[in-house]
Parts: sequence; structure tokens; C-alpha cells
Amino acid sequence: MNESAEPKGGRGAQLKHTGLRPGWTTGACATAATTAAYTALLTGEFPDPVTITLPKGQTPSFALAVESHDGDSATAGVVKDAGDDPDVTHGALVRSTVRRLPPGSGVVFRAGPGVGTVTRPGLPLPVGEPAVNPVPREMMRTHIEQVAAAHRAPGDVEVTLSIDHGEEIARSTWNPRLGILGGLSVLGTTGIVVPYSCSAWIDSIRRGVDVARAAGRTHVAGCTGSTSEKTVVREHGLPEDALLDMGDFAGAVLKYIRRHPVDRLTICGGFAKLSKLAAGHLDLHSGRSQVDKAFLADLARRGGASEALAQQVAEANTGLAALHLCAAADVPLGDLVANTARDEALAVLRGAPVAVDVICIDRAGTVVGRSSV
Repeated sequence: MNESAEPKGGRGAQLKHTGLRPGWTTGACATAATTAAYTALLTGEFPDPVTITLPKGQTPSFALAVESHDGDSATAGVVKDAGDDPDVTHGALVRSTVRRLPPGSGVVFRAGPGVGTVTRPGLPLPVGEPAVNPVPREMMRTHIEQVAAAHRAPGDVEVTLSIDHGEEIARSTWNPRLGILGGLSVLGTTGIVVPYSCSAWIDSIRRGVDVARAAGRTHVAGCTGSTSEKTVVREHGLPEDALLDMGDFAGAVLKYIRRHPVDRLTICGGFAKLSKLAAGHLDLHSGRSQVDKAFLADLARRGGASEALAQQVAEANTGLAALHLCAAADVPLGDLVANTARDEALAVLRGAPVAVDVICIDRAGTVVGRSSV
């Protein structure tokens, strides 16, 4: 890629500026392993390396660490490379075993050793399902369909995912507390692990603000990830160089914009993450701040929730579960969180001439709360 084609602003420029090496999510590794295993099941040969297509069009190739085929099923394994991110799953061996099912069965996911099972409500998967999130499931289904079409097969298969030592690794995550038992989750919305060095990423946020201002942008958006970026583009039509990959560093965005103002700042992110900002946390990382359900219960009361509902919110498994409880009772918890987060942001801005609005979304990118400006 020549210099003129490189991104001047936005997420891509921020990552390039950090100098950190990105890696692959467990979802991307599971997709690669599944693609290789299903290909071998149909052809007897494992593609190595195996190439997949990620949601944004990148086509990485993965070397296989495990290959086995017994006629009825095939298994392939990929070692996860998380790049320069301090991910606890870096180096984990992700395996996929693919077995044929009767025509019309579709694609069925199973949790093998080291992959967790959902045991409590409030997550984007029903209780009893393997902890394989929606985007990785869609990636695997898409690649299974492509392999099936190439070999004129029906594409009805059982996919059993496992992660070596996953149950042990999961003890270092929030899975047990969330009711995901037996191992890790298979995650990832883009397939790429964006590495976070606090100092490097905060520096890249500052550069992003500088680039936006130099381009004459008067409206910028601090986004917690790729789904929130898509939401902001859909809502406001902002160009790439007005998008700041805020990640967990809400405080870094607000403090720099306080010194280098723009007319308007939109903050967009997941409901649970922005509930932390509403509660006064400026670092939204799960290791440094938690969703405060008692705080959410107090907000629900302000929105007209009964004491019984407020107690349910306080005892909810996740922020998303609390949101669903309130939605069923017509209590606008999403809007309450968004408006309170906006007030916290304005407090950090200390009177800087910046109008702020906040948009809360769910994992699918649906807006579940918004503030006034």
C-alpha cells in the first residue's frame, strides 16, 4: 500500500500509530479450524495454511497445529496469536471437530473441553448454549456454506469447539462470575485483536483528535469498538477521520478534547460499558472497573421502577439483563444511563465549549439508549 492510500485518521490510523502488532480472536481461530476440518471431511485433505475472510474483508491465513480424520469426523486446530495484546488466551490451541448431520439439520454448535456453557440469562446466547458468540457463529456458518457449495455438499454439520486448558484459563476471566461454566468463550466481532498498550493507545487517541481538527471536523465520535463505529456512521454520517477508537479510555478522550475542543462529541458504546462512565469511571476496562448493578437499580428507581423491579436489577447477572428487565417494564434504563454518562462527560470537560451526546447500543449495534445533546 502506498503512503497516499494509508489511513490519515480513524481506527486504522490509530492502530498503525501505536506500532503494536494486532492478533486474531478466538472466533477467527475457530473459523479457520472449522473451515479446515470441514474441507478435510469432504475431501480427505486439510488445507494448510487455511485462509478465511473476516467481517471487514481481510483474508488472513492460519497454519494448522492439529489434523486428524477418522472418516466420520475431522478435527483441525489453530494456535491463537493475540499479537502484542496481553490476552490470557494467547498461545491457546483452538480445535474444531466437524461431523456430518442428516440433511436439514443445519449447523449445530457444541461445547467441547475448555469451551464454556451459558448457565445464566443476560448474555447474547440462551441458557444451555455453548459460549460461542453470535459473530463467530455467523463466520463459521458462512465458511461452512462456502466449502459446502464448492464441493456440492449439503452443509449440515455438527461443530464441536474445544480449547486446550480452557477451563483453567477461564479462571482468569469473568466467565465464572457471568455464569459461563466449563471454559472460555469464543469471541470476536471483527476477527482481529486490537492490542492495547495504555500509553500507546492514549497517544493514538490524541493523534486522532489532532487529525480530525486539522481536517476541519467539528463533530467527532469516541467509540468503544467497531460495532459502535458503525452505529455512529449510520446515525450521523461521520467520515473515518472523525472517528476516535476510544476503546476503554473515555477519560483520555475527554481530557484531550477539554484542551483541544471541537463543537460536538458523540460517545457511543455498549450499554454495560457506558454504565461505568455514568457511574463516574473514566477507565472502562473490565479489569479496572465493573458494572455497578446497585447504581443501575438507583437509576431505574429514578425512571419509575418499582422497588421490586429495582431489586431485580440490583441482582441481575449482567448489565444487559438489567436493561431487559427494565425494558419489559417500560423503564427507560438505556436513556437514563446515556444521560447520566453525558453529565459525567460534561463534568470532565469542565466547561469546555463542547456539546456532548451519548448513544448506548447492544451487542448487535441496536440503539438501546440515547441522551439529549
